[in-house]
Amino acid sequence: IFKGSKYLENNYEDDKINIIEKYNQSGYRDAYIVSDSVYKIDDKNIGITINVEEGNKYYFRNISWVGNTKYDTTTLNRVLGINKGDVYNKELLQTNLTYNEGGFDITSLYQDDGHLFFHVDPVEVRVENDSIDLEIRMYEGDQATIGKVSVKGNTKTNDHVVIREMYTKPGQLFSRSDVIRTTRELAALGYFNAETLNPNIQPDPTDGTGDIEYVV
Repeated sequence: IFKGSKYLENNYEDDKINIIEKYNQSGYRDAYIVSDSVYKIDDKNIGITINVEEGNKYYFRNISWVGNTKYDTTTLNRVLGINKGDVYNKELLQTNLTYNEGGFDITSLYQDDGHLFFHVDPVEVRVENDSIDLEIRMYEGDQATIGKVSVKGNTKTNDHVVIREMYTKPGQLFSRSDVIRTTRELAALGYFNAETLNPNIQPDPTDGTGDIEYVV
């Protein structure tokens, strides 16, 4: 904080996006950058001016669910973890619907019980004053089983060493948690780069299966 940093144009463009995302997380759904300028102060320093229009601060109001047959509204609201009157945070909404690294989410509720083809889409159906009503539309789909399980890119050890660490087996009911657990176990072996280890899931709705290829 007590020294200057080098100006990098790509970083500056990313930072402008981050500024708006920060506003969005605090309820300012309509915030945008009106104008910005980068200007020379002297031979070694530049200045930056960013003009922001914050807009109004919004809150969640009514949240309804469409397409749910497996779980009732009370259960879905509990897992979503967003209540009427909470500050509107689109990123939190998406996180709690699709993938929350620190806890449970709606997609994992379904995909841990085989619903590989599950899809969820939140729609703003009414914006009134400072409040937003949401309709969360879901396609549950049928339960799916695991088809073929394979490993790609392994040059460090025998495939059977990798396979014995897997919690996903052909014929089992699909579970996203088992895929995540398998990925962590493979990273713990020490043979592969944890940052690039990636499970490639290939759903096939025609026969209700999903192949899993672990790219190591």
